[in-house]
Amino acid sequence: MALFKYYPSNPKKLDMKLEKKIFIHSLIFPAVFVFLIWMIEIIEQISGLSFVKFGVYPLHLKGLVGILFSPLIHSDFNHLISNSIPFFILSFVLVYFYRRISYRIFIQMYILAGLCVWLAGREAWHIGASGVVYALAAFHFVSGIIRNDTRLLTISVVVVFLYGGMVWGMLPINPDVSWEGHLWGAVSGVVLALYYRKYIIRRDKFDWEDEEDEEEIKDTLEDENVNDETIKEQSNLRSNNINHTGQY
Repeated sequence: MALFKYYPSNPKKLDMKLEKKIFIHSLIFPAVFVFLIWMIEIIEQISGLSFVKFGVYPLHLKGLVGILFSPLIHSDFNHLISNSIPFFILSFVLVYFYRRISYRIFIQMYILAGLCVWLAGREAWHIGASGVVYALAAFHFVSGIIRNDTRLLTISVVVVFLYGGMVWGMLPINPDVSWEGHLWGAVSGVVLALYYRKYIIRRDKFDWEDEEDEEEIKDTLEDENVNDETIKEQSNLRSNNINHTGQY
């Protein structure tokens, strides 16, 4: 698929039609997922039903099903809204930059985060997409640092700036909040970022990056010239010393 083989490059060489398709494609999955969790919450509120028992209940067989369904269930609309916006943004970034393996990464972090909560969470019902949100945020942050990629580093800074308070969500401060889900979600994101550290997001360099490289090369050549001149001066001094020694 052309979408999975094309990567954003130098702005002067962009295929605008393909860029538009990529942008739209990257919006589809986040939009469908957010639409799904909203429909589930609306049905739950209108019908008066409770889907809490489809959440994760650690170390109990009845809670295993929650590994698949807990991110789809929320306690109320406030809980849902707080997860919908960051999920949409972070999952869009995942598909846009990692297209060919984005869905594989998402499924792995989705399952891994839920499984870790089932194995290590306290005995209570754990629901909500916040574990996946934490996994996505941690994945982008660590990936940006590991790859030293300008775009991913920018995303990392934005993630930290906008969701810096997420760190407190991983601590057992509020007993009504599944801090285990947040913690293990973040751990899952870090693990996957390290696992996919060798995956290369190919692109051409931007003009300003080329300028930096040229400056670095220029500085290196200047340093080498200075070193050569220093070596020549030292050689001349040694020659003079040898001549003086011969005269005595």
